[in-house]
Amino acid sequence: MAKKYTYYPGCSSQSSGSHLDVSLRAIAPKLDIELEDLNDWNCCGASVAHVEAGALAVKALSGRNLANARQQGEQDVVTACAACYLKTHQANEKIIENEELRNDVNEALGAAGLSYDGDLLVRHICEVIVNDVGADKIKEQVTKPLDGLKVAGYVGCQTVRPFADTDRGGKYDTYDDPTFLDNFTKATGAEAVEYNAKTSCCGGAVALISPDKTLGIIKTILEGAKAADADVIATPCPLCQQNVEMYQDAVNKKYGTDYNIPVVFYSQLMAVAFGLDPKKDACLDRNTVRNEKLDALMNKS
Repeated sequence: MAKKYTYYPGCSSQSSGSHLDVSLRAIAPKLDIELEDLNDWNCCGASVAHVEAGALAVKALSGRNLANARQQGEQDVVTACAACYLKTHQANEKIIENEELRNDVNEALGAAGLSYDGDLLVRHICEVIVNDVGADKIKEQVTKPLDGLKVAGYVGCQTVRPFADTDRGGKYDTYDDPTFLDNFTKATGAEAVEYNAKTSCCGGAVALISPDKTLGIIKTILEGAKAADADVIATPCPLCQQNVEMYQDAVNKKYGTDYNIPVVFYSQLMAVAFGLDPKKDACLDRNTVRNEKLDALMNKS
């Protein structure tokens, strides 16, 4: 029987990270996950809002989402975006712990006739897959194993920090050497390669504002994947996916390299392995970098 969660898609689901959102929605029923969209959701305030508006305004943005979620029931709130998870989980915990902040947030929410007392749990969808679903369930759904595909699991820095190894974070992995993404990869039949850059930062929003300042660290991420002979890099983070894939040409131009490595979401690989439509469900046609092995898996009968 499917378990229901209130799903907060986040802004990237409407644009650069749409292939994460679509592929996640496609695999969720296969994993007995029911995603009920959060009504009238707003931006979590990641990066820019915190700088421009201050800490309270950002907490109020998340507070509004959580207040709307509470009106939908007591089920856990889940999100697939690392930044949304970080901001929303952090705001939720602060609201629970700090009565003064809770009062301030509720004063702001009161202008819209809302309030939130901090009685929900915010979870990352990867933690849900680890703790509520499990690798065996993933394996059960595989009809087209990704045999021969070598995958570098790039977790990034925000999906596991700072909550993954805490009680409220589900204790689903460690900060320094997370294994959940490798376990997802293995469950699809692909090979998880040794990858030292798995928790390196991609530069985040700085890459969008001042890409020249982050090309070096993106190069490190690509360099590690190439050294491991990976066919693709898989990640759970929309911004990591965008930065590492989008700036490969710029990295090549600056450093004289020849990187051409697809950067996909773990959910896209699961969708293909589950026998779902590689374009409609896995959205692999939305990736800007392709390779022959990935194309062969898309067309595998």
